Amino acid sequence: MSQPSDTWILAAQCPSRLGTVDVVTRFLREWRCYITELSSFDDRLGGQFFIRAEFRPEDETFEGDAFREAFVPRAAEFDMTFELTRPGTRLPVVIMVSKADHCLNDLLYRYRTGQLPIDIRAVVSNHPDLEPLAAWHGIPYHHLPITSTTKAEQEAQVWRVVEETGAELVILARYMQVLSSEMCDKLSGRAINIHHSLLPGFKGARPYHQAFEKGVKLVGATAHYINDDLDEGPIITQGVEPVTHADTPDDLVAKGRDIECLTLARAVAYHVERRVFLHQRRTVVFTR
Repeated sequence: MSQPSDTWILAAQCPSRLGTVDVVTRFLREWRCYITELSSFDDRLGGQFFIRAEFRPEDETFEGDAFREAFVPRAAEFDMTFELTRPGTRLPVVIMVSKADHCLNDLLYRYRTGQLPIDIRAVVSNHPDLEPLAAWHGIPYHHLPITSTTKAEQEAQVWRVVEETGAELVILARYMQVLSSEMCDKLSGRAINIHHSLLPGFKGARPYHQAFEKGVKLVGATAHYINDDLDEGPIITQGVEPVTHADTPDDLVAKGRDIECLTLARAVAYHVERRVFLHQRRTVVFTR
């Protein structure tokens, strides 16, 4: 899930028009940059074009700032917005969690082993239970309890942690609280949530037990950007796992946890590697 250590990423989008691929690839050739991966998509219905290029500069004197500055007027001709990501970029993140530890533990492992190019600056929780896990990894843990009367105050504290750590992404790794509309607006496009893919059929407590009673044949998970609609934000990726009549409710829970971990990690990797483009209420995702 990590990019080669010597490649840069150029991700851009613009209105659909002739020459959109050429403006990117020609510029990279002029700057003696070898394209190692190229993905593009033209949304004919929405009239929007998306492109992502991983490239390796051939000149040792290559400088990202100069490249970016030179590309600005070329991009402006196409009303193109773009991001340039340096090699080895580790995105600063804050993880939010409640009591379930499986997604947090998985993210910490991938962070520790370098599988995910992230820099975990802090863990925030409305419970104290997982502080030892964060402490073992040397990561600050903020226990910020919440009640129906302290929601605004607690979210202000969460936002303070995000700002003070410089986090560019917030990961809701089974954080079992609904964020306010104001918080969703602040984190628009930079907060990823994970939930089981049994919604909307099995809401509320013990969803896997509800699914067991109905005899489901698939369990899964959905990772998405948060928005003001509960668990209905733009989807980044999903995963499923088959189950049978022989699986107990505990089996369904175990399978659900595994797929939640994998799906969330994949979504975070896609976001960090600039593979995800927000497009209206949907996403364009250039998978590996």
